[in-house]
Amino acid sequence: MALRIVLSNCSPAEAPQLAKRLVESKLAACVNVVPGIRSFYFWDGHVVDDEECTLLIKTTEAKYGEMKAKLEEWHSYSVPEIVALEPQDVLKAYGDWVTTYLNS
Repeated sequence: MALRIVLSNCSPAEAPQLAKRLVESKLAACVNVVPGIRSFYFWDGHVVDDEECTLLIKTTEAKYGEMKAKLEEWHSYSVPEIVALEPQDVLKAYGDWVTTYLNS
């Protein structure tokens, strides 16, 4: 089973909508919204200090391309953070659950 964990930061206002839309569209089996993230990043010539939420998106390798395209389309940022991680070890029952939901 080839799972992907995808990290994406977004505004607190849009986090629940993005999370729900990804799961309802069967592009992710689960999305955790981690609130209270304080991000410092360089944008438009200066350092920005911003409040964000981190989305921890659980998907499969097979769904990743479509999920990435839709997240980029739905995201309010002109350059959204979309970083995919390939976990080396996943509990088989959890991986089966993710795969079963996304393939149903």
